[in-house]
Amino acid sequence: MTKQVMSPLPGARAGRDPARAIKRGPRSMTPEAVAATQRERLYDALVHTVAEKGYVNARVSDICTAAGVTRPAFYALFGGKEEAFLDTYRHGTAVVLRMMDDAYAQAADWRAGTRAALKVLLEVLASVPAFATMAIVEIDAAGPAARRERTELLTRFARFFTDAPPVPDGLIETLVGGVYATIYGHVSTGRVAALPELLPMLGYFTMAPFVGRDAAAAELAAPTGGERVVAPCAPSDTGEVFH
Repeated sequence: MTKQVMSPLPGARAGRDPARAIKRGPRSMTPEAVAATQRERLYDALVHTVAEKGYVNARVSDICTAAGVTRPAFYALFGGKEEAFLDTYRHGTAVVLRMMDDAYAQAADWRAGTRAALKVLLEVLASVPAFATMAIVEIDAAGPAARRERTELLTRFARFFTDAPPVPDGLIETLVGGVYATIYGHVSTGRVAALPELLPMLGYFTMAPFVGRDAAAAELAAPTGGERVVAPCAPSDTGEVFH
């Protein structure tokens, strides 16, 4: 079976990563490949620029400079800053969800799977602080369309409780909202690196309504296994020129 290659999480690389320099000459890239490379560089550049300056203060020119991409190339891919933000957000959260899905699928049961998925979420966000800031904090400033995207994303986390015992309607949404609010509190106050430390508490919080306090407490002592998870990032290499 061919191993699936995971797309890098936006913000895991610098926009001007030399590995994505556009090569000129007889073996130059196709227009489609150039556009795909520029899009990836703009994803990374947008994440870092928004995390540093804030969404409101981040200008298209700032993003283009950080990516090494011209303004005409930017507008050939996106209608403007808001569209670029939304596209980057959708791509990045899809990467995170695939990693969480993989962790859940590899676990022995739903309890271990839910905890494994939560572990991935916390550790991936901690490994790319700029993405965490852009996607969790700055999305509030990106407008109603961005906030609708966030609401839609949060509904998708219910998939990690599909095999859990039944609970009153609305409880899963409340649990997801509580986890998100806790993560937001850490990211908004500059404590992104400490997110993995939340796993025992959030694991108890998400498990207790389904299995009871004693069983949830027992889960805290269970080993999580595996190495620390980091966001997928393409290996760096030497390139030629940016375009």
